[in-house]
Amino acid sequence: MCGTCGCSDGANIRLLTPEGAEPAQVSHHHGDHTHSHDDEGDRTVVLQEKVLARNDVLAQQNRDWLQARGVRAVNLMSSPGAGKTTLLERTATDLAGQLVISVIEGDQETALDADRMRRAGCRVVQVNTGTGCHLDAAMVSQALQSLDPPAGSVVVIENVGNLVCPALFDLGEAHRTVLASVAEGADKPVKYPHMFRTADLVLVSKTDLLPHLDFDLGRCTADIGRISPGAQVLPVSARTGDGCLKWYDWLLRP
Repeated sequence: MCGTCGCSDGANIRLLTPEGAEPAQVSHHHGDHTHSHDDEGDRTVVLQEKVLARNDVLAQQNRDWLQARGVRAVNLMSSPGAGKTTLLERTATDLAGQLVISVIEGDQETALDADRMRRAGCRVVQVNTGTGCHLDAAMVSQALQSLDPPAGSVVVIENVGNLVCPALFDLGEAHRTVLASVAEGADKPVKYPHMFRTADLVLVSKTDLLPHLDFDLGRCTADIGRISPGAQVLPVSARTGDGCLKWYDWLLRP
């Protein structure tokens, strides 16, 4: 087992093509990890530098590949159920004719989200990670080759729902965006600081639920500002559309 994130070493991923063809089996290896234990017996996990270094090399290749084609990639991350797919559905519908959006969907199993995005008019590749809890640069490289996004378009990489491991892995994206649902509570930035520290943009989602929840938006925004001073914070509701225009402006910018 991968001690860093619980993924199985040598696990296979499934790549479902944009046309919805049968998924291909793609071998995938996380590489070597070492484990250590402190005096109290608690397990401390050390991810060897060469694992991330190898991923970073592949990520830079992805970044070069995208830049050469004039394609922007956004790594979209959140906990499960924060509303990534719902927001992307509305985005694709509202920006139809203005922006070509392709999507790499990362989930452990099923093509449910890929099917939703395909119905919204997007070209989609589904990556099923099996026991894996995040996407890595090698998976994204394979998905990009299958996706073949056009020049001037945006590729949104909807990462596996997880506020821990996805933050560690550069995928070759131009921007990192994190969704924080108001239903999760306002403390997520301080409890998962590394995820928010790497974000260019934080979308506080499901704001239509605010009247029904004890969620301190000011506290959440202030915490994000302390953890990631350069990150922009936008409250949004995919259900009502509140705040979405600012999200679209961010997505459309060169």
